[in-house]
Amino acid sequence: MSTPYPFTALVGQDDLRLGLLLNAVSPAVGGVLVRGEKGTAKSTAVRALAALMPEVAVVAGCRFSCDPGAPDPACPDGPHEAGTGVSRAARTVELPVGASEDRLVGALDIERALSEGVKAFEPGLLADAHRGILYVDEVNLLHDHLVDLLLDAAAMGASYVEREGVSVRHAARFLLVGTMNPEEGELRPQLLDRFGLTVEVAASRETDLRVEVVRRRLAYDDDPAGFAARWADEEAALRERIVSARALLPRVVLGDGVLRQIAATCAAFEVDGMRADIVMARTATALAAWAGREEVVSDDVRQAALLALPHRRRRNPFDAPGVDEDRLDEALQDAADEQGDDDPDPDGPGGGVPPQGGGPESDGGGSDAGGSDDGGTDDGGADAPGREDTGSGDAPAPGGGGEQQPVRAGEPFRTKVLSVPGLGEGAAGRRSRARTEHGRTTGSRRPEGALTKLHLAATVQAAAPHQRARGRSGRGLVVRRDDLRQATREGREGNLVLFVVDASGSMAARQRMSAVKGAVMSLLLDAYQRRDKVGLVTFRGKDAEVALPPTSSVDAAAARLESLPTGGRTPLAAGLLKAHDVLRVERLRDPSRRPLLVVVTDGRATGGVDPVALAGRAGRLHASEGTASVVVDCESGFVRLGLAAQLARDLGGSAVTLDELRADSIAGLVKDITAAGRAA
Repeated sequence: MSTPYPFTALVGQDDLRLGLLLNAVSPAVGGVLVRGEKGTAKSTAVRALAALMPEVAVVAGCRFSCDPGAPDPACPDGPHEAGTGVSRAARTVELPVGASEDRLVGALDIERALSEGVKAFEPGLLADAHRGILYVDEVNLLHDHLVDLLLDAAAMGASYVEREGVSVRHAARFLLVGTMNPEEGELRPQLLDRFGLTVEVAASRETDLRVEVVRRRLAYDDDPAGFAARWADEEAALRERIVSARALLPRVVLGDGVLRQIAATCAAFEVDGMRADIVMARTATALAAWAGREEVVSDDVRQAALLALPHRRRRNPFDAPGVDEDRLDEALQDAADEQGDDDPDPDGPGGGVPPQGGGPESDGGGSDAGGSDDGGTDDGGADAPGREDTGSGDAPAPGGGGEQQPVRAGEPFRTKVLSVPGLGEGAAGRRSRARTEHGRTTGSRRPEGALTKLHLAATVQAAAPHQRARGRSGRGLVVRRDDLRQATREGREGNLVLFVVDASGSMAARQRMSAVKGAVMSLLLDAYQRRDKVGLVTFRGKDAEVALPPTSSVDAAAARLESLPTGGRTPLAAGLLKAHDVLRVERLRDPSRRPLLVVVTDGRATGGVDPVALAGRAGRLHASEGTASVVVDCESGFVRLGLAAQLARDLGGSAVTLDELRADSIAGLVKDITAAGRAA
């Protein structure tokens, strides 16, 4: 077994270490989500925590880690009698992003269950993680059906395996730790709220700190055992401090004053539900125990808010996580003023930041990202290839004109569902019809490999003709392996939604870009909810560019859209051809993910000889390859040329106006007609 990197040898990353240690002191805090760029020791810190966790007592031979003092009466390996048990190290179980459902919750032998009535159950990762740590690297890339299973287990403290009426239940209480890079996409709100704390990490920009990181890593890689031995004393001291804090935790007093501060803070930040209040209370109590105090003070509440609220105050996926510290201080002070008491904390946070183990790094170097992550917009030059335009002033000339400053997007709205026709087999999502492992049953087939979803009726039908030949004499059905049938199911898949956005002067001159950006932002929000990948191609000036290659990070697309300048000519054909290149590459990378092309334009084209005809030929190229497409017609005014509708016909797709894109547009029309009929 490889030697893990010592926790106390980590350089900086104070918030990361503190969040993990508070969960080690009080697992009831509810786990921690670590957000940050790649290469910031997220996984290293989580794996290092396992060595600091106190040992657990388990029933000897129990595959489900039952506590010998209070064994689970429903344990599949039970019943157990209360006893002394054996001690072992707490486990850290890693859940791979591509794991199957059976690997996570366990597998039930359906053949033996039907023919013998035996619940032959092979435990999964949830059973292994019971009373330990369940670690999910790149948790934001986890498939939806696995997220649903995690949510159920986290909520109930138990895992249920159901197979056609045969069920197995076992306890599954674990410390959930997830790491993610926000550039690769955000996390579903339901799972996000299940993490007690969240921390933002980023690489330090201080030279001395970076030098120390490299020095320690090279020393560890050269001699892992020797490096760990040099930090053994610091590790032992930190482990002992965790044990002491755990022992002190039940005696920590959470007074009414600080409890009112917690409630007032959560109310001030308008967080949903009551989980934030409970997590803040548990975190503040753990902070006091970690500092060796028996009473929670105001600074504990403040630190708890900085860890427990950032991911709960987001109103939509495009909001950057974080807490306004000035507003937080005001909320705490207002709560204290209402009580008529002074701040009861004379000693400061009292050791909220864990020790560095006497290492050579500086004390304040931390890599805490704080609120510095502003959404990741790139430098302004990347979105402006058409600087040769000669128009000047604020109002560009029709069909051309100079570059204008980016305009803000209009208010997002709920859009109609745009989908790819036919039946796909792509990644699980919520947009287009697809053959999936989850969904409604549409038929059956012989299983290929292990049986996962039994089609009971088809299995019985296959076995029934052979019962006499097999010598059936009792009431039970004689079932053989060849009789088993796998259920085929239909659900929904996520698609690649590639936006091709007209950013030329023909859009900006009519002051429609705000509405256009609002419409695209609404479609991006819809793509986030439906678990799509998105990409962004823009065209203006003389050419088109890939403003954002296909990615799962919808908020990155929103940031690029917000900073998109406008102006210049309208190279529509170039935009469509650039989109064709992007889709060609993506088909090679991920052939099962079907694309949906969304072209946002008024259909006008300028530049070159017969640019409209050239755009039509580019559109027919997409149609010849069967690419599903939608044209969002942005043309306005009394005189309309209908060029966007013609482009939609060339693409073999459909056209919708900005008004028709709204999900409530038809419903509103029906209401108006109904109201008019009643009035008549």
